[in-house]
Amino acid sequence: MRVPLSWLREYVDLPATETGRDVQAKLISVGLEVETVEQLGDGLKGPLVVGKVLTIEELEGFKKPIRFCTVDVGQANGTGEPQEIVCGARNFAVGDKVVVVLPGAELPGGFAIAARKTYGRTSHGMICSSDELGMGDDGTKGIIVLPPEHEVGTDAIELLQLVDEVLDIAVTPDRGYALSIRGVARETAIAYGLPLSDPALLDVPGPNAFGYPVQVSEPLGCDRFTARTVTGLDPEARSPLWLTRRLQKAGMRPISLAVDITNYVMLELGQPLHAYDRSRVQGPIGVRRAEQGEKLTTLDGVTRTLDAEDLVITDDRGPIGLAGVMGGANTEIDDTEGTTTEVVVEAAHFDALSISRTARRHKLASEASRRFERGVDPQASSAAAQRTVDLLVLLAGGTADAGVTEVIAPSAPHTITIPANHPDKVAGVDYGRETVVRRLQEVGCDVYGQDELIVTVPSWRPDLTDPNDLAEEVIRLEGYENLPSTLPKPPAGRGLTDRQRLHRRVGRALAGAGYVEAPNYPFVGEHVFDQFGLAADDPNRKVVKLVNPLSDEEPALRTTLLPGLLGALRRNDGRGSHDLALFETGLVFHPREELKIAVRLPVDRRPTDEEIASLTEALPLQPRHAAVVLAGAREQAGWWGKGRPSDWADAVESARVLAREAGTELIVRKGQYGPWHPGRCAELAVVVEGVEQVIGYAGELHPGVLKTLGLPARTSAMELDLDVLESASSGVPKGPKISTFPVATQDVALVVDASVPHADVEAALREGAGELLESIRLFDVYDNAAQLGEGKKSLAYALRFRAADRTLTVDEASAARDAAVALAAERTGAVLRG
Repeated sequence: MRVPLSWLREYVDLPATETGRDVQAKLISVGLEVETVEQLGDGLKGPLVVGKVLTIEELEGFKKPIRFCTVDVGQANGTGEPQEIVCGARNFAVGDKVVVVLPGAELPGGFAIAARKTYGRTSHGMICSSDELGMGDDGTKGIIVLPPEHEVGTDAIELLQLVDEVLDIAVTPDRGYALSIRGVARETAIAYGLPLSDPALLDVPGPNAFGYPVQVSEPLGCDRFTARTVTGLDPEARSPLWLTRRLQKAGMRPISLAVDITNYVMLELGQPLHAYDRSRVQGPIGVRRAEQGEKLTTLDGVTRTLDAEDLVITDDRGPIGLAGVMGGANTEIDDTEGTTTEVVVEAAHFDALSISRTARRHKLASEASRRFERGVDPQASSAAAQRTVDLLVLLAGGTADAGVTEVIAPSAPHTITIPANHPDKVAGVDYGRETVVRRLQEVGCDVYGQDELIVTVPSWRPDLTDPNDLAEEVIRLEGYENLPSTLPKPPAGRGLTDRQRLHRRVGRALAGAGYVEAPNYPFVGEHVFDQFGLAADDPNRKVVKLVNPLSDEEPALRTTLLPGLLGALRRNDGRGSHDLALFETGLVFHPREELKIAVRLPVDRRPTDEEIASLTEALPLQPRHAAVVLAGAREQAGWWGKGRPSDWADAVESARVLAREAGTELIVRKGQYGPWHPGRCAELAVVVEGVEQVIGYAGELHPGVLKTLGLPARTSAMELDLDVLESASSGVPKGPKISTFPVATQDVALVVDASVPHADVEAALREGAGELLESIRLFDVYDNAAQLGEGKKSLAYALRFRAADRTLTVDEASAARDAAVALAAERTGAVLRG
């Protein structure tokens, strides 16, 4: 919201010495976000005057049209002689009043004006456009042509109000009243302790039976509709300079007198209005929900297909406007033809949620919808309509029709009961009852009672709904900077939980293994499950959908970390980083079987265990997962030797890294699921209280998934459930016992069927070797059919044996190795390779 300081001063009698910066500081102190203060006319120096074009000579022989003009500027040039000026614009004629800047002046941006020779003539100054004076968009993109009543030689700086300060306020969604000069003036008056001249305090005639007929069939969507009629308008009347300048300073473009007046009143009072050409409205004006598939051409020239949830304004022909968003083209006031002499003014109050959804559905945000969806004062509609009528009568020579239409749905003012010391408890400051009552009255509340206050909320503050909102008003007006800074006192002896420690260890371990953490937003679109090839009944397809998502393309909460990680990998690969290893730990979300409504927890005390449990049961299940994705080289080539690409084994190893951090034995076996390659996918499982549970998958992704998602070839991934991994944990991993006795190493190569998993062979060797086995490592895989036979492979293992109390003999080590090979032969059919 752009607020000119000169306009603000009309409603608050600010000290003459107060600058925009001073007002900015005051408004920030009461909670408004004043981002900047724009200095209009900064660096502008006269003489800048009104001139009258006397003659125009068209200069020939140039690439573009050039005109040599003589302009009467009165005594502003010191001689009274006509001023000779060269100009390229063509939107003015002899006899027009224009704005002339004379030699010696300086325009905004440090542009000094002097007599100079150009196009074979000497130009003594310039005829100015709105852009050159920093006035903003006036819709003409040419020379400023002034109304004929302004005298030659008049100071144009003052006439055009070129010097001013404009406060640019970022209005938060809960403070819709600040989208008006009236609302900002009220906050300014409170901040300075000055009285407010409320522009909405007007004498408004009561409703009668002579007004324009209005039928509201949707009172929940429109609880108030005021209609006024003005006749006998001068179709040639144009907006005066003061009106157009205020619109420009506020960031709006002047269009026509009737439209400019409705925009002006909207900026002034915060109530959006709409003016209909009465001759183009057929029958009574109505308010209803649209019929599915109805068509409406809005003022922007777009024909829109309406939804049954849309609230529309109608006449006998059907929809003539999207309520609270944009009017229709078939009742538009057409200023180009200059035929509108009768206007019906609409000032209505619409449901905020309905307007917000309509604006989003049609991707049609407007100044009106911006205000309605944040909350408009329903009591201001009559005053806004009266203000519009008064201006139409004053500026367009119209006559106010005696008829006044008001359709009002019955409603009671909102009241809140609040202990007088409630703000004290919330802020930790002793304000006292008098201060609380005074501050609430300043924002417009009616307050009654002693220890227990009954507060009636003003109609322009729909955001005040409960005692905490009232406490916030007292606190912000007393000054957030006056709140004491006190550190919380946590009870001694509490540190991180086991779950938190595991998450930190997991992050450090993956970072140490060469992965880079890449956190992502927890939102997904359901189409990603089709891209992953998940079955129709897969539990991951059951998602929690957001009522108000940030993006319509991702309306659900994720059930897997892979979409975000793979998206990050794709973006980085597309920007030239091809060797990637990314990880993320985060929550995934699964809906509960039974939907429950969350309770609102108190803020004046600690919630009870039952209240916290009730809130937890209303939330979706939120297990924490860990995931990695890899592509490109895992080890770089260099002078030290060849590099190697990442593959499925690296993804599996990342799972083993997490299991080691959890102190858990990980079961790795062949598996098949969703986006993974069916022949290069490992199923990951752990044993929890004697029951084996699958916690995730690792391996290379399916080529079809890679093609669909635009990922590099041979991309690998791993994802597992950290919470289940923790439940299988035996606690914090213990450090290994170090033996001072030497190790005995035995290598063994076993020939097995190609279908036998390495994990089964390793498990048999580990069990058969017994307690003397310190470690086992697969160091070679060989599958030459000519030497091993068709369908065979050779797995070579390095076995390390060590005793804690003695040096092992060769016979002891060999016996342990033979026992390991024997058990592997029994379970997997392994044969020693000779």
